[in-house]
Amino acid sequence: MNAAVPWPVSASLWRRDLRITGIALLALLAWDASGLDLVAARWWGTAQGFAWRNHWLTSGVLHEGGRALAWVLLGGLLLNVWRPWLGGATRGARARTVGLTLIGVLLVPALKRISQTSCPYDLSEFGGVARHVSHWRFGVFDGGPGHCYPSGHAVAAFAFFSIWFLLRGERPLAARRWLIGVLCVGAAFGLAQLARGAHYPSHTMWSAWWCWCVCAVGDAWARRGR
Repeated sequence: MNAAVPWPVSASLWRRDLRITGIALLALLAWDASGLDLVAARWWGTAQGFAWRNHWLTSGVLHEGGRALAWVLLGGLLLNVWRPWLGGATRGARARTVGLTLIGVLLVPALKRISQTSCPYDLSEFGGVARHVSHWRFGVFDGGPGHCYPSGHAVAAFAFFSIWFLLRGERPLAARRWLIGVLCVGAAFGLAQLARGAHYPSHTMWSAWWCWCVCAVGDAWARRGR
């Protein structure tokens, strides 16, 4: 069992995490300002809607299947608290991983509930009734049902950034591989939702950013406490 990480080392990790968070935020803001969300939606949608909206691959495998896989993995994390199979120096660290994962799972849907942004398939140019309005234009309604920003489905992958933070100290190679896997699966989920007209690319990116922030803050708080 590894000793607790000294605070100077923890502070260095936190500064690195903070740099990553800041760079990702700037990249996201640049994407939002570019208007590429609507361009990307037009690659997949027409005036008749989105052909992939109910396709077995995007709707069945990547949407419903991805959600089921996330619940299975969350169950595995709960088991890991009492019967370690994944890793974690202490039971507290393993329990914290479950907690941070759950916070990510709950936070993004909570943000969606207050969002006024409608999904691409709700836009009039794709057969719906809404007009495109940036999610930064607070208080401006697009005429659709809203509640589409950020991507709740992408959280089925990005909430598990928590395992990267659990493993990076004692198993760095496994942690890097896990991080790459989470990013790839999250991107696949995001692409499926884009093809279905259910989300813009930025919705997926913002879900990743929020989940990363939750895990980074939780990890830094725990290290500082030790």
